[in-house]
Amino acid sequence: MSVAGRRVAVVGMGGAFPTCTGLDEFDKKLFTGQSLIREWPKALQYPKQIRSTVAGYITEPEMNLEAIHPVPETEWPETYVDHLGRIPDLNLATADLGCVWAMIGALESIEMAGWTKEETESEQTGVVVASGGGGNVVSRHAWHAFYELGKKTRMAGSHTVDRAMSYREAANVSCLIRNKGVCESIISACATGLGNIGYAYRLIKFGLQDRAICGGVEGTALETFIGFDAMQVLSKGFAPEQSSRPFDVKRNGFVCSFGAGIVALEEYEMAKARGANILGIIDGYFNNSDGDGNMFYPSYDGQRRLWKGLMADAEIKPEVVKVHGTATPVGDILELISVVDTLGEDGYHIAAPKAQFGHMLGAAGSVEFIATLLMLKNQKVLPCINSDELNTEPENFQKKDGWQGSDKPAAAYRHLISQEIVEKEINQIVCLNYGFGGTNSAMAVSRDDR
Repeated sequence: MSVAGRRVAVVGMGGAFPTCTGLDEFDKKLFTGQSLIREWPKALQYPKQIRSTVAGYITEPEMNLEAIHPVPETEWPETYVDHLGRIPDLNLATADLGCVWAMIGALESIEMAGWTKEETESEQTGVVVASGGGGNVVSRHAWHAFYELGKKTRMAGSHTVDRAMSYREAANVSCLIRNKGVCESIISACATGLGNIGYAYRLIKFGLQDRAICGGVEGTALETFIGFDAMQVLSKGFAPEQSSRPFDVKRNGFVCSFGAGIVALEEYEMAKARGANILGIIDGYFNNSDGDGNMFYPSYDGQRRLWKGLMADAEIKPEVVKVHGTATPVGDILELISVVDTLGEDGYHIAAPKAQFGHMLGAAGSVEFIATLLMLKNQKVLPCINSDELNTEPENFQKKDGWQGSDKPAAAYRHLISQEIVEKEINQIVCLNYGFGGTNSAMAVSRDDR
């Protein structure tokens, strides 16, 4: 149960973003309507084996990192060098690339939050960070060295386990910042990023922690890309910057992207008392499961129950809804309808940040939460670029017997989905994210001066 009077503030943020050197450049590029998606050289190496060749990826040099390889015959990095000296070598030795991004994001968040060493290392400071993947890069090369090359186990390196375990991001962040509170990973497919923030929010709201470093990560991995390409759910046939096209009638799949979004949360009165710069206040969080037994197909009923649960926990009247908006044929429109059937057809805008930087999987919810905080700061709605033409006819699922939602086509809601940046007063934004297995998450965040 929540503790009466306890509220949760966002006081810091950081991470890793495609084509960007940091948060400031991410902010600038988003609000000038730029795409962060490009042709991926790693995918282009396999033209006869891979359908899609675009991604929102990050190279080591772009993050001022250098990969160190044990011997020339191995492609996998044994460790990394941080040319900016942010992460000690001891911590780099236990980290895959995503973990390095998570640690950088954690340090950036703590610096922005202004937490002291004592506060950071306190029993009242938790870490809740996870990814959607399973350490594929480290594992593939370790097993290749053993099974195919016949190398001894030591060739895999003494850190294969800790660099590939599911809990690796939280473990590495916790060991770096030396917090003494909770250290956990909540893994829920593409709802992971927002789910970890939601869990951390509850820890503070319920009085179990006073502060938390939280978020989601998805390290650059061709292995992850291959899996989705095999499902034939990735966008193809467009120029890179036009490939991610939520709601557009020609959408044919999402753009696989990579990154990290880490935020610092703190009990509101504590943050206010010490003069923290409050980036937003979390009004409420709710998550649920579709419960229909379908691993992949989105559920109108599940999403409507998600909204109902969020509204039972907080006053919800957003000026913007940040949707999951992957650019998949069914998911976009079903989500759009669940929003308008809940909030009505006017009075707010819909933002789909994946249009600009693609689908970051385990990092999607947290990076999009950072984009949401930037919308609050800038008082601007991000554009849904590439939504050039909306379907003027209802979707097939809207024509089936028993359909309970709106039967209007996407084009009827053009006024909610802008291709240009919209400047307006924004007091509250609702964030939505979903994942395989029918997992759903929703969070409302507001300005402090609301």
